[in-house]
Amino acid sequence: MAIWLHWIDLIGVAVFAMSGALMAYKKHFDGFGVIVLASVTAIGGGTLRDLVLDVPVFWIRDTSFFYTILLASGLTIIWLRVSQRFPLRYLLIADAMGLAFFNMMGLQKALSQDVPMITAIILGTITGVFGGLIRDVISREVPIVLKADLYATTCILGGFCYFLAGLSGLSAQACMLIGMLVTLGMRLGAMKWHWHLPVFPPPVQSSSDRER
Repeated sequence: MAIWLHWIDLIGVAVFAMSGALMAYKKHFDGFGVIVLASVTAIGGGTLRDLVLDVPVFWIRDTSFFYTILLASGLTIIWLRVSQRFPLRYLLIADAMGLAFFNMMGLQKALSQDVPMITAIILGTITGVFGGLIRDVISREVPIVLKADLYATTCILGGFCYFLAGLSGLSAQACMLIGMLVTLGMRLGAMKWHWHLPVFPPPVQSSSDRER
């Protein structure tokens, strides 16, 4: 079980590192900037989660995470050098996959510390969204989590589905798979059909304002 979770964690790190490298390419960062952006995207959310849980930060003694970031970033750079075009759609898909992976990994680690269900869902959401938020802030982009299409909400829904699946007697692996698929499916659906939560309507301009 521990080995399986570790590999899932590495996959999530690789996907988010690719997302960070793609954003660095879009913003014309140099090689060092690519590694920095890929790293903060890949491990930022998990780092905050571990600090909140007051447990050793997951990457301190395990260098496999950094090798994964370097490998994923290097492969992304090579691919972009060959194709020489920026695939925005792939950036969003990679971000959605990383969101789904990290949401469940964060939730699972929070549960291992015997926290309540709601706290576990919140920490899973933080794990999923915080790395991307740092990436967007460094890149001077409006963070995806603050835009209208569903983002953090998909993590919350995925977390609730994880617990509902657990009440049905399914194994932890099956619950995680269901939570990942719900998070990923909701995020991809939001990207395609622009699902969003109700927002404030735009301010209505008076006739005097329009005349100005």
